[in-house]
Amino acid sequence: MLKLKLLSTLIGCSIAASSFAMTPQPDPLNPTGYVISAAEVKAAEEAKTADPMYKVWAKALATRPNSIVEAIEPGLASNPDNVKRVERVFSQSDWDFLTHMAAPEYTYTRFLRAIGKFPAFCGEYTDGRNSDAICKKSIITAFAHFAQETGGHISKDNYWDNPLGLEEWQQALVHVREMGWSEGQPGYTTGCGQNDWQNKRWPCSPGQGYFGRGAKQLSYHFNYGPFSEVMYDGDATVLLNNPALVADTWLNLASAIWFFLTPQAPKPAMLHVIDRTWTPSQREIDAGIGYGFGTTINIINGGIECGEQNRYKGQPVNRIRYWEGLSAHYNIPIEADETNTCWQQTPYGGLNLNGATDVLYTNWEANWKYYPERPEGVSFECELVGYQTAYSALVPGDYKKCVTNFYESHANWPQVRVVGIMPPTDPGTNPGTDPIGNNWDSNAVYNTGDRVVVNGVTYEAKWWTQGDNPETSGTSGPWKKS
Repeated sequence: MLKLKLLSTLIGCSIAASSFAMTPQPDPLNPTGYVISAAEVKAAEEAKTADPMYKVWAKALATRPNSIVEAIEPGLASNPDNVKRVERVFSQSDWDFLTHMAAPEYTYTRFLRAIGKFPAFCGEYTDGRNSDAICKKSIITAFAHFAQETGGHISKDNYWDNPLGLEEWQQALVHVREMGWSEGQPGYTTGCGQNDWQNKRWPCSPGQGYFGRGAKQLSYHFNYGPFSEVMYDGDATVLLNNPALVADTWLNLASAIWFFLTPQAPKPAMLHVIDRTWTPSQREIDAGIGYGFGTTINIINGGIECGEQNRYKGQPVNRIRYWEGLSAHYNIPIEADETNTCWQQTPYGGLNLNGATDVLYTNWEANWKYYPERPEGVSFECELVGYQTAYSALVPGDYKKCVTNFYESHANWPQVRVVGIMPPTDPGTNPGTDPIGNNWDSNAVYNTGDRVVVNGVTYEAKWWTQGDNPETSGTSGPWKKS
């Protein structure tokens, strides 16, 4: 019943992830374009995502159909297994205990549905890890952040505003919309309407505002769009056209669970910090980043809340207080190698992980390296980078879109078509395929290994070339005597 959106992976592939053997050919339908084999594109993607962690990420972001999710109710025998686990370790009474001040849009049923959408949250571990303990710790971690992001922040001794004397960590989910904003206000539209890849992929809807909504206060069209794609079978427009759904339906909690499960490489997914699927790289360790609640702060808002300069800042101090209060109340053990704080950590935004061989990335960008043997020196490949782009390694089909520059994000990238069967090579276009050589033609395209004859001398192409006279190209040119 699961709709698994899994990446294609090739575990143990020996091909280097930095480049792959690509053999683009001129496009017979486009005089300035090229075609490339779908098999080569697929093999290149698999080689670049061969690390088993890509499969783990994809599994974590697998989703159930909304028709199943919206049938979830507390106590039903038909509830998915991960939902039943939540009901066992965090009951309706636990929910009520932490949500006395919550907005009415947040309910336990919607909480269960949000979790039911993502089977990996509170899912089953079959390798000896304690599934119930990880589930409970995940929920309590989420609530510590809810208490900061959308909490009441009312002192326990403020009787007039807090007559029940609630701890601040019991005051989560008070706000469903960002304070000061309401539906009908077209706020947070920075960048909307521009002729760029973000608007081509996630176009803003006229009159809509993308201010903070839900438990995670989802903001901006470049976050509403990706979340909509996950929730609605790849359709970004559902929430871009109707962002109020993130406030008024179970999506108000699902947006937070989605964020909890999504790596923002090089930052890991929060779940994988908690369940220790993630292993910090040496550079992260050197920057003070390891296991514990502090790293989840760094993932959420490290640039503002982590580092020595933010040690006594209100937001991280609050989060840590809430986590410590919640973990003590729910008997969540803190392991010896876990740190609740992040003042001793370098914020991820200030940590240069480029080139680190033990760090994985999740977004595709054009590979701009020069390849002399390929047409125009273009790679015709994409590579993984540590910032948001139009194409995600966690979205099936995005690598092909990157290669073909689907959202026009690569300036001056040649037009590329991916085809199932490559067109036959035109002997007139590649005369060098004749083993005895043909006379050189200044208008012809020659690929690596093609041979031509000029004034009785045979030359072999060292890489793709057009218009370079073999007699005058010199030793550094594209031809060598054969």
